[in-house]
Amino acid sequence: MRTALIVLILIHGIIHLFGFLKGFGFAEFNAISQPISRANGLLWLLAFVLFVATILLNLIQSEFWWLCGLFAVIVSQTLIFTYWSDAKFGSLLNLIILLAVLTAYASFNFKNETKKDRIALLKNAPIENEERISLEAIQNLPPIVQKWLKTSGVIGTKRIFNVYLTKELQMKLKPNQDNWNFGQAEQYFTIEKPAFIWNVNTEMNSFLKVVGRDKFADAKGEMIIKLFSLIPVVNAKNDNKTDQATLQRYLAEIVWFPSAALSEYIKWETLDQYSAKATMTYKGIEGSGVFHFDSNGNFEKLTTMRYQDSNAEEPTQWTVIAKKTEQKNGIKIPVECEASWELESGKWTWLKLKITDITYNVEKIQ
Repeated sequence: MRTALIVLILIHGIIHLFGFLKGFGFAEFNAISQPISRANGLLWLLAFVLFVATILLNLIQSEFWWLCGLFAVIVSQTLIFTYWSDAKFGSLLNLIILLAVLTAYASFNFKNETKKDRIALLKNAPIENEERISLEAIQNLPPIVQKWLKTSGVIGTKRIFNVYLTKELQMKLKPNQDNWNFGQAEQYFTIEKPAFIWNVNTEMNSFLKVVGRDKFADAKGEMIIKLFSLIPVVNAKNDNKTDQATLQRYLAEIVWFPSAALSEYIKWETLDQYSAKATMTYKGIEGSGVFHFDSNGNFEKLTTMRYQDSNAEEPTQWTVIAKKTEQKNGIKIPVECEASWELESGKWTWLKLKITDITYNVEKIQ
């Protein structure tokens, strides 16, 4: 699609170059039967230059290429209106380019809004603290949780206050979907004031670009999915079910920063030798999940009853399974996971993820 767009813009730009050549008497341009003044010839040249600049900015993946493209379309369409009888069909090309420009702008705006949210999220999150996690600090936790924290390697390390990570994803947006959608995601967490912001870029059928953002802050949850960064498909917020579902997601994802298990808003209960129930309560929102571990204290899976979306009448069993565990930045964490829902029709594995990078106690927004 990108290559096709560049070729279209190039052809459209070259046509405008001929308008300039005719205006200055350098060449004939029979497509425009009307005479072209030198002043308008300069406008035809300006449109050509703007379209070429649009291509170059697109090729170097500048996030501002859409702005140059917008100016190019405005100049071009002004000329088309001036020479309407001959040039009206150029409006179709301008419309196609304009749609691409609007989509790129929507993506640019979505990224900016997400960055603002990240800045707000980390603004008051402390990062300088010499407190280290001791054996005494974990002695009141269930034995298997203590073993998990020891195995993960957090004993003797500084407390984690914020996290930045990137992921590669495979997703299925519907239970009957056969093929996986591939995408990339990044996520920030804060621990003292539990919060996260997650954004994803993926494609459907190699054509439909989808962006999404999940957010949990101040005990409020949001879930947004947009087609081409422009058309809302999901927009869930200001709803207790969404608040609880995003809180439970946060709880499940502390496996990537295990020291959060010591947070005062999480209470643990022993269930058996290899499992413990964690209940998270924050600003009136409560959710829980059962953490399962192997005999060595490695996280194996989490199960909980969770709302799929704000329209769900009842919660559904949600399971997150660790498929691979590795040490990252000195902490042993699950680096490959799968998530699934237990539907009436059967198990629906809708997400596979791989942690590509993780940084603790970051100081600068990426």
